[in-house]
Amino acid sequence: MFDIGAPELLVVVIVAIFVIGPKDMPMALRTVGRWVGKMRKISGHFRAGLDAMVREAELEDMEKKWREQNEAIMKATPSLPSAEEMQPVKSASASAEDAAAPPAKAQGATPDTETKAEPAGEEKPSEPQLPLSPP
Repeated sequence: MFDIGAPELLVVVIVAIFVIGPKDMPMALRTVGRWVGKMRKISGHFRAGLDAMVREAELEDMEKKWREQNEAIMKATPSLPSAEEMQPVKSASASAEDAAAPPAKAQGATPDTETKAEPAGEEKPSEPQLPLSPP
């Protein structure tokens, strides 16, 4: 930024000693140091803000590329059946389960009369019945 070499700095120091004087030189150097520190702090904040903006722009570019690649992959691969397409399969299986279920009891039948209707020698394996949810 400022291209100040050793000869230019020496000239500035000699002029400062004559203009400010040797008595007030330490206080002047402290003041200059404070100003330089403030400038560095401000430039650091500015640089950090620019870096953050650049990172956000890069992230947006990467997200855009990822979205484009994702869309290309989704177009290239066949899609899975949707819930609406799966619904007829579920209702068909539910009706098959309903058909396989034992008939409902008659109104006047008791558990004793039902067991008498079955042959005495055959035992039916007990399978747990899962409740069917209405479609």
